[in-house]
Amino acid sequence: MGKPTGFKEYPRKTVPYRAPAERIGDFLEIYREPDVDQMRTQGARCMDCGVPFCMSATGCPVDNLIPEWNDLIYNGRWREALDRLHRTNNFPEFTGRACPAPCEGACVLGINEPPVTIKNIENAIIDRGFAEGWVTARPPATRTGKRVAIVGSGPAGLAAAAQLNKVGHTVTVFERADRIGGLLMYGIPNMKLEKEVVNRRVQLLRDEGVQFVTGVHVGKQEDFAAGHMTRIMEESGATVQFLNPRQLLADFDAVLLATGATRPRDLPIPGRELEGIHFAMDFLARNTKSLLDSQLYDEKYISARGKQVIVIGGGDTGADCIGTSLRHGCAGVINFELLDRSPAQRAGDNPWPQWPRVFRVDYSHDECRSRFGDDPRVYSILTKEFIDDGHGRVAGVRTVRIDWSRPSDRAPFREIAGTEAVWPAELIFLSLGFLGPESAAAEMLGVACDRRGNYEAEFGQFRTNVPNVFAAGDCRRGQSLVVWAINEGRGAARAIDLFLQGSSTLPAPDFTGAPVGAWR
Repeated sequence: MGKPTGFKEYPRKTVPYRAPAERIGDFLEIYREPDVDQMRTQGARCMDCGVPFCMSATGCPVDNLIPEWNDLIYNGRWREALDRLHRTNNFPEFTGRACPAPCEGACVLGINEPPVTIKNIENAIIDRGFAEGWVTARPPATRTGKRVAIVGSGPAGLAAAAQLNKVGHTVTVFERADRIGGLLMYGIPNMKLEKEVVNRRVQLLRDEGVQFVTGVHVGKQEDFAAGHMTRIMEESGATVQFLNPRQLLADFDAVLLATGATRPRDLPIPGRELEGIHFAMDFLARNTKSLLDSQLYDEKYISARGKQVIVIGGGDTGADCIGTSLRHGCAGVINFELLDRSPAQRAGDNPWPQWPRVFRVDYSHDECRSRFGDDPRVYSILTKEFIDDGHGRVAGVRTVRIDWSRPSDRAPFREIAGTEAVWPAELIFLSLGFLGPESAAAEMLGVACDRRGNYEAEFGQFRTNVPNVFAAGDCRRGQSLVVWAINEGRGAARAIDLFLQGSSTLPAPDFTGAPVGAWR
């Protein structure tokens, strides 16, 4: 694919971000416009590798036709590349921005050379498609008369809606927030995914006939405060309606639960009740809502301006807390990581084509270096206690270093004596992952959950124990990637179509599903 000798002639060259000093001054996307000639050259690096592992279960969960569109870009056939891209992925503008690119980790060239810049090329194709007017609404020619309700408008819910609408079912998506998009809207900050990009795709779905209802909490009113978005909506003065999920069963032929995994993992240590300690998603969602409502002028967000910030926990969410704090103008930011620092190269127990567990510098780590002169991350550190300033607010944290090579009777690590330390902090964000979905709607319907608290539904079938009720995305598989949510939404759409019609022309998911947590 591409130029037969391209992988030997051209080095890997990614599309650069805007300069750190420039981008921390705004919430605009961090990306620069790609150079067309550079994309062509990078497409040329795609090898005729025989077995394209970039398309495998370890590579691309939606089975993108990566070698095909790499070759088309090399040959200047952008319109055809866009058609190939949309065959397998409903929202390449989301994955091209927010996916960590497991396809690149599985690239055959990546065995001994830097892999093809697949993510950059994907994003360039879809952005050009919108710029050229090639991406247009395509409503179905006929309707089946069947009605499907989808609870949750994240990537799984939107993908299912797009697919079900395509084959003529009437789809209504219910969202408790004031804007459609789920984690795409309020979980991923604007500098990584501008919300106009989300709104653009949502408007296309509207033009194709998908119906969206916002401000509706499907569940019990007494569970209203259980989720961060319901609290944020209430505090902003927005009107929220409550809907019994059993009403959906009465009004629709099928119901899909795509509610995400929104219960955050807490850190129940002494001092947790102090003011100034927040879940990461509360911080990020409030910031985005205030940014969209008023460009932050309403001040209805958690401000890090002038404060010493500590982020406990890493991953994408931790990095986003760092980046948001920098844009507020924090006095300093430190990121605690429980694990050891990852190696620079693959370890012996992490062979290709597995996701490479190697040291990475994310956009906000680079910004922190630019602003404060150093990477914010501190590794192998355990938080023991939050310290009170004497007035009920947090003033710092007490920690101890740990040794992962010496497990103890109580943990897979051992605390190192004499390494106790106190770190000053005025604002602390907990970025410790998620435990599973909020359970109110499932409980009211009688949906069974697995031992991890996720809605129980077999991959490929997506059917719960309750007739006519299906589940897909993070609420079924656990916390995962946007690209896996799209995979599940597409698969659930086919399962629902089969249930309603007896047959389906929608594509079946190609994989049995990676182990839960494989892409955390």
